[in-house]
Amino acid sequence: MFKSTILIIPGLGNSGPEHWQSIWEKQFNLIRVEQQDWETPICADWIKTLNDYVTPHNPAEVILAGHSLACATIAYWAREFNITIKGALLVAPSDTEADTYPEGTTGFSPVPLIKLPFKSIVVMSTNDYYVRPERAQLFADSWGSKLISIGDATHINASSNLGEWEEGLALLKELDSD
Repeated sequence: MFKSTILIIPGLGNSGPEHWQSIWEKQFNLIRVEQQDWETPICADWIKTLNDYVTPHNPAEVILAGHSLACATIAYWAREFNITIKGALLVAPSDTEADTYPEGTTGFSPVPLIKLPFKSIVVMSTNDYYVRPERAQLFADSWGSKLISIGDATHINASSNLGEWEEGLALLKELDSD
């Protein structure tokens, strides 16, 4: 189905079986980036782990599908390693600088506001409790990403009841088609 190597990168707490990332992983035999600590992550550890997953592959054929804290992780990884991959789908980027962001993460603030060295699409919800629409817009603009709003879908996770999430798959296929 996909020409590229797709790496699924969950956010804080990992993605459970009803999450679109887990559904895609099983349905399309995608690769999940397994972090050492899902509950109290350290940014340096997460970006090193991400790099360990990317480097065995031809970067020009790698697409990252990140959710929540994984979006900041990808931005930090891009800043540190500056590897040009095929693209990234950045879904529901968390604002780690917001007062409402859960405690327990280390090193994920401030969110890097850099132009990513690869094509990217940011997907946001208008009522996400982890990022205000204005901040999602700032992230997309800073990263050089196309911004897609899917309306009221909370944090675009399992509780959003998206199932396979066809709209997200279409965006992933768009990145894969180039």
